[in-house]
Amino acid sequence: MIGLRTQGIRIRRLRLHGDDRDYDVDFRAPDDAPRPLSVLAGAFSTGKTTILEFVDYCLGANDHPRHPEITPKVKSATLEVELSGSPYLIERAVGEPSMFAYVRAGRLDEPGAAPRVRRTLRPAGHPDSLSSLLLSHCKLQGIRLSLDAAREPDDPLSFRDLMWLCFLPNERLDGKDLLFESVPMKHLKLRQVVDLVFDVHDDHTVELGRRIRTVEGELAAARAAYRAAEQLVEDQHIGSRLDLEALEQAAKDELAACAQSLAGLDARARAATAFAADLRERHRDAARAALHAANELRDRETQVQRLTPLRASYADDVSKWTMLAETDRLFETGSGVCASCGAALAAADERCPACRFPVGPIDVSGELRAARTRLAELTRHVEDLEREIPHLRAAASRAQDAESRAAAEVDAATAHAVTPFLAERDSIARRREEAAATLQRAADGLRLVQSLERRANGILQMMDQLDADRDALGNAGAQSRRADRAAVVRRVSERYRAILAEFRYPKLADAYLAEDLTPYVRGEPYTAASSGGRTLIALAWQLAMFETAWESRSSHPGFLLLDSPQKNLGALGDLEDGRTIGRIYAHIEEWLAGRGVGAQIVVADNAPPPTAAADVIVRYSRRPDQPPYGLIDDDF
Repeated sequence: MIGLRTQGIRIRRLRLHGDDRDYDVDFRAPDDAPRPLSVLAGAFSTGKTTILEFVDYCLGANDHPRHPEITPKVKSATLEVELSGSPYLIERAVGEPSMFAYVRAGRLDEPGAAPRVRRTLRPAGHPDSLSSLLLSHCKLQGIRLSLDAAREPDDPLSFRDLMWLCFLPNERLDGKDLLFESVPMKHLKLRQVVDLVFDVHDDHTVELGRRIRTVEGELAAARAAYRAAEQLVEDQHIGSRLDLEALEQAAKDELAACAQSLAGLDARARAATAFAADLRERHRDAARAALHAANELRDRETQVQRLTPLRASYADDVSKWTMLAETDRLFETGSGVCASCGAALAAADERCPACRFPVGPIDVSGELRAARTRLAELTRHVEDLEREIPHLRAAASRAQDAESRAAAEVDAATAHAVTPFLAERDSIARRREEAAATLQRAADGLRLVQSLERRANGILQMMDQLDADRDALGNAGAQSRRADRAAVVRRVSERYRAILAEFRYPKLADAYLAEDLTPYVRGEPYTAASSGGRTLIALAWQLAMFETAWESRSSHPGFLLLDSPQKNLGALGDLEDGRTIGRIYAHIEEWLAGRGVGAQIVVADNAPPPTAAADVIVRYSRRPDQPPYGLIDDDF
């Protein structure tokens, strides 16, 4: 039973990565296992369907949602899944649809995760494709389909084909193309996919042989890689997982003890040097006095440096005004010569035609007196400053000496008390460095051991798959061990009718699946039903396939995504429709708690019934005052 519950694929978490923050959706139960039923509830246009579509995108869909709030906010998407019970991360870029995905073992937010492996999306049949990886965990890797009964199988099965049985989107619920009848090739392929899931396809034995050869090759390569990794771990002499975990815990305990010791040491050092409080206060006063004296000395020296050029400028002005006064005495007025430039003057000239200097006597005595007065004042001020500087320099030197003596007194008084603490601090610092190095060494060793364990688990899974395929090949000829296609269709048909009966489908009669899997009600194909009726029929068809496949231990991945199961139901608050909705959830919950233990269903629904409240993992309000607003909750 344990193997059944872990085989296939389970959805654990979805994370949309933005520039500034991430947007998470958690499908886990409190015990960290995937929840059997997860309901995404809330108003329309809040991101419920977007979540399902991003899950589908991470599983290989061609495109992702492109709503206005998604494009500028989301740069990539990561889906945390369980593949045959082991956690893996699948990451794809958002923007232009990427042609590859990155896959690595581990969980979101798990330190020391395995390196990423790039897997292509096309061609789906390539051994290194994402599809091949996912199909290998559903026992369907390497299978090829034939779209023409007259030819050999030539079309590799893709996980995208298998998603038709894992995802019922909104547009298929009430339409008339549930089985892709409008695309004959796709319709034929769906029937072949159902046959493959239930192991009743015509080339079952051939495919088993091909799959066994593929798995044998992969197993040999995995064993060689494991031996190389094991040799690397042995060469490192890192010890066992238990030894490394004990070493890691011891290093963490030592770091915590060092932090506690340092805190205690600081407290004891402060207590042991409290007696020197007066000396430290005197030292602070001396330091302030020394700083004040140095500032005064610097102020006087700066003033002298700035005023000396100014004094020289005024002395130059006095010299110029004196020369101008002497020039006026040398050149008398009316001599016919300009006193400024010596050019000839006419009797009627009021200004020199050459230099435009006024003609007549020049009186500069006022300017000369003002210049001499300012020069004298500057000279006296500079001389006063120069006389103060030697005294201030001596005072600054004395204050500096006093500060040095006070510092020496503090050092002398506290040296005998502080020195032991310094030695102890150095010892604690060495312990901390050694513990940090040990912790890093243990963490590196654990990463190597975890990588080796993941490889070993992968080998065990391939061995289990190989054993199962060999057993199936050995029993392929026994009809008693393998149901034929007609029996499978009959079982699914019976479950389909039973589900419709539980839904209380009105006037239910003659409900069955035809050989081509087309659902019928009242003897008519589903396309003849009303839109609400087609919704119930589509749900019953998808659930019947899923439930029968799970109970028969088939190759179904083990999860189902349902989008808007109330579509066309509950209009205008119809009481009976409301009861039908409750019955839908009651059926799902009852099956998951019984014969469906280990399977997973995710439902996106605007208003699930109160009975499903315990299964609601998030409820979007589309109201800024009532968070969460929606999947992108910071874009209103």
